[in-house]
Amino acid sequence: MAEAAAASSWTEFHELLSIPNDAHYPDHVERNVAWMKQAFEARDFKTSILETGGPPLLLAERGSPRPEDPTVLIYLQIDGQPVDTTAWFQPSPYDPVLKELDGQDWRTIPWSSLNGPVDPDWRIFARSASDAKGPVGMFLAALDAAGREGLRQSHHIKVVMDFEEELGSPHPGAVEKHSEALSADFLIIYDGPRHVSNVPSLTFGARGIATVTLTVFGPRVAQHSGHWGNYVPNPAMRLAQLVGSMKDAEGRVTLPGFYDGVNLDRDTREILAQVPDDEPAIRRDIGIAEADAVAPTYQESIQYPSLNVRGMASGWVGDRVRTIIPPEATAEIDIRIVPESDPERLVGLVRQHIEDQGFYLIPDREPTEAERQAYPRLASFDYSVSYQAYRTPYDSRVGIWLTSAMRRAFGVDPVRKRMSGGSIPISPFITTLGVPAVTVPTVNADNNQHSPNENLRVGNYIDGIRTFLAILTEPIE
Repeated sequence: MAEAAAASSWTEFHELLSIPNDAHYPDHVERNVAWMKQAFEARDFKTSILETGGPPLLLAERGSPRPEDPTVLIYLQIDGQPVDTTAWFQPSPYDPVLKELDGQDWRTIPWSSLNGPVDPDWRIFARSASDAKGPVGMFLAALDAAGREGLRQSHHIKVVMDFEEELGSPHPGAVEKHSEALSADFLIIYDGPRHVSNVPSLTFGARGIATVTLTVFGPRVAQHSGHWGNYVPNPAMRLAQLVGSMKDAEGRVTLPGFYDGVNLDRDTREILAQVPDDEPAIRRDIGIAEADAVAPTYQESIQYPSLNVRGMASGWVGDRVRTIIPPEATAEIDIRIVPESDPERLVGLVRQHIEDQGFYLIPDREPTEAERQAYPRLASFDYSVSYQAYRTPYDSRVGIWLTSAMRRAFGVDPVRKRMSGGSIPISPFITTLGVPAVTVPTVNADNNQHSPNENLRVGNYIDGIRTFLAILTEPIE
């Protein structure tokens, strides 16, 4: 059934991918809102626009024949990353092309090839082919297939479509404003890549994120390193010493209490061990000889909060290098949050550690002359908490339901990830609505997400339809 559903959907999917969807451009948003509104209304959904103060949300609703059935809110992302057309190996990222692998290169073949027998390893190249119009096309095709076959949906459906996910999605205030319209028993997120093994997967949580900008100040302006070396303190050296003191040689955060609250018992470790990670291959692909020693495995490591320097800047390098003592040095830090950790507490630990090293901290501004003269170690500190962490238990009602649906669709249990290491802009939906949430990823992991030549494997598109059909019709106990 999934193969036939895919065959009937290629024209519409091509049309969807052909609509530019950079949320920086209001006309892109308007065109995608109009297209999605028409697509769902044609499938007997009632639609409504939810204003957010920016790009709107689109809500589509279709009831189940049985009033007592639960309500499932499905999240779909419609927008995509900006494009650099010069880096794509095709005329336009918004002109989808079908390609097959020819040796080491991808060769374009006619789109009409999809009308006959398909090779599951063919790829569709276009912006948002995988992130995340691919799941949209899969879901629409699944709805059509269920309608043609007369299959009953097992739940009331609400679909919320996000047209600014790549810009950060609506803030919690916008979600709270429309919380009644968005209310549901479960939230399913149709987004993201499967496990790298490309087997059916479910993800039950995601870490949150907070960010810190730390600037250490030195001389008012850059000073000659010959005239003033050994006399004027170097802020780059001080910053390097400061951030280096936040971790030990094995990569563990040294701030007392940073990992408090995270206790992985034997049952949890056994669940994490079921994820089929090939860690030697992971390290080989990334290009590292060994991993940090926070935990013995990759899956265990992302159950803990992390502290990361994501960028540092001071002075000049390369062709612009100069023999100077720089006036300041900046580190951009991110803190990944888990449900057991309070982001404000973790940020507070970082701040306290900096102050314990003798630094006087000011807000995000230049120091005054009085501050420069009064404090030998002077720095500015600014932070924000972007997204909270969330995690839904495997044995929750929604977890059992989705696992059963995917077992029926594929004959095997899905890979179940307790939590992903990254943070997702949809977290305000989850934390504000207070609804159990699970991500159902369907696209291939090697999809060049956010990059030029983004692609979707045809076999994953078909499997995605099979997945969504099973979920659409699986009884909820």
